[in-house]
Amino acid sequence: MWPSIVLVGLTVVIGTSRGSYPFPHALRPHLHPRLYHGCYGDITTMETSGVRCDITNLLSCGIRGSEMFADMDLNSIRPYQTLIKEVGQRYCVDPALIAAVISRESHGGTVLQRGWDHRGLKFGLMQLDKNIHPTGAWDSKEHLSQGVGILAENIKVIQRKFPMWSVDQHLKGGLSAFKSGAEAIAALEDIDSGYVDDVIARARFYKTHGF
Repeated sequence: MWPSIVLVGLTVVIGTSRGSYPFPHALRPHLHPRLYHGCYGDITTMETSGVRCDITNLLSCGIRGSEMFADMDLNSIRPYQTLIKEVGQRYCVDPALIAAVISRESHGGTVLQRGWDHRGLKFGLMQLDKNIHPTGAWDSKEHLSQGVGILAENIKVIQRKFPMWSVDQHLKGGLSAFKSGAEAIAALEDIDSGYVDDVIARARFYKTHGF
């Protein structure tokens, strides 16, 4: 009788602990890509409006607009798929999210000039600021690891800075901090929703394409 009671108790405790951090699939990267989402939330369930719509952008906006841009970059990002997954698992970041940042920042590297943007201020697939002192070749594992490490650290900074925020808000805040710096975020209103919504919508697209 006692063993059964203990077993039930353990089941309840384990089930309860999965309600927030850590996520149940976070440490099982061998799962199907659509089930693995790292340690910072599930992008497939997050609310997003995609590319911002305005008077100058009415045809290629919203979620369909983000998916269109992600699809345009898919063939350029495919060669990095294995590398993205390896680095994603190392930092417990969803590979689809990494692919989405690469798509948004450099279109898979297709718009770069020897790894630099046209102004010579940002470098690599994830476009790290030159003041960060990017390491490695622009499309190398070393450089991608640096970029994903910075993204993961920004999410953790937002977690510590705003402990009462939800899991989704932490991820969105971390993405915004990756783009503009954590010091720029003092409240939810400071999150760059235009950037974040587009990246998450693209990530959901890449999730359905094996990332």
